[in-house]
Amino acid sequence: MQTHMRQEINEIPEATARLLDRSAAELAAAGLALRAKDPAFLITIARGSSDHAATFIKYAVELTAGRPVASLGPSLASIYGAKLKLDGGAAIAISQSGKSPDIVAMAEAATKTGAVTIALTNTLPSPIASASAHAVDINAGPELAVAATKSFVNSIVAGLAILSEWVGDDGLKAAVRDLPSHFEKAVKLDWSELAGELGDAESLYMLGRGPALSIASEAALKFKETSNMHAEAYSAAEVLHGPVALVEKRFPVVTFAARDAAESSAVEIAENLAAKGALVFATSDNVKAARKLPFVATGHPITDALALILPFYGFVEAWSRAKGFNPDAPVALKKVTETL
Repeated sequence: MQTHMRQEINEIPEATARLLDRSAAELAAAGLALRAKDPAFLITIARGSSDHAATFIKYAVELTAGRPVASLGPSLASIYGAKLKLDGGAAIAISQSGKSPDIVAMAEAATKTGAVTIALTNTLPSPIASASAHAVDINAGPELAVAATKSFVNSIVAGLAILSEWVGDDGLKAAVRDLPSHFEKAVKLDWSELAGELGDAESLYMLGRGPALSIASEAALKFKETSNMHAEAYSAAEVLHGPVALVEKRFPVVTFAARDAAESSAVEIAENLAAKGALVFATSDNVKAARKLPFVATGHPITDALALILPFYGFVEAWSRAKGFNPDAPVALKKVTETL
């Protein structure tokens, strides 16, 4: 019998198609609102997997729209009561449940100061939707496993769809439309070789650059959530500034490399670590010393990174079960975390 997590991973292609169909009007309206505002900057408001989705959107906006994006700590509004001058910008708040008090408070504060606020949520109506000028139902459907999967993916797809409308990028629009078919292939990829080599490892690094860094961050969190395994995410460049000191013989490293401008540098670092004896895997055809993990190339440098998370999700769900854990119900965690 499949776990809820595995079922939800399998549902990602369908969930993405549902989002693009049912929320098309809301996605377009949010994009047009950003075009009309022409914000000087954006802020993101999120925690956990949603914050990793926000990081992906941050890179996509900076690379495509040329606007700086900053992640704001929700406690600035909920605890510190800081008065931020956000009238020249826009805000994207991401919350699956739509009701975490600190996320809602920050979104409400941004709206009151004149920012164009957009909520990406799996729950409508919800407090986060009421606190924002525009609300988009990410249409992931019920997600019963504690570890978020399809809601993470759909939050990013929603952000990319809004971005493509904002800047009028036909190439990105087409790439987003093609994601369900790419996801159908990606969800079937087999990363069992990674499981066989990890053995009894107790810690590992997840590396990425650009949008793929958010994928590495999400992957590291999923190791912790589902398997009680210590995993840390780093920029493939940042890992050389200190963390590399812990990389000894057969220390596991997974490099999430997309078909974008950062692929060559990510591969170079992966190869260097493999040459030192580390156990390095990478999602690239260009590795020699490191081991290749199968991936689906989407044909677009931004969406390419997103497709990498699907085979990882399948791997980590199976890894969790093999280690005797229940990925649907990690110890000491619950589905909805409400923070002040």
